[in-house]
Amino acid sequence: MVDETSAGGIVVSRRDGVDHAAVIARRNRAGRLEWCLPKGHLEGDETPEEAAVREIAEETGIQGTVLRQLGVIDYWFSGDDRRVHKVVHHFLLGAVGGDLSVEGDPDSEAEEAAWVPVAQLHDVLAYPNERRLAEAALLVLVDEA
Repeated sequence: MVDETSAGGIVVSRRDGVDHAAVIARRNRAGRLEWCLPKGHLEGDETPEEAAVREIAEETGIQGTVLRQLGVIDYWFSGDDRRVHKVVHHFLLGAVGGDLSVEGDPDSEAEEAAWVPVAQLHDVLAYPNERRLAEAALLVLVDEA
């Protein structure tokens, strides 16, 4: 058994009065393209917040600043030769710069990136736990509007 910790989240940019989130498409183990939130492993002595900012920038090209924590998801999966317990810290970030692109992804896992209205993330994201985070982000953004 192996424990892994990752971080990522929802980076938001307001466009024409509507909050949009940068999402990525990557292949699942079966080879299907799935839309998901950008995330990745912590490196060195990074905090989850630092890793989220870095991973989102690498996978989407968008620089963000952490506004608040959205939640923590943990789940189990089977790797090639082991069972993995993964904990993922998710944050809500405000976009402060960059251009939407997957060119900076060092692992080349992200095949596509897109801006999606936060209110439509529920219909786009592949994973139920990420859809719940998107709903939490929408509530935060509505409260702050």
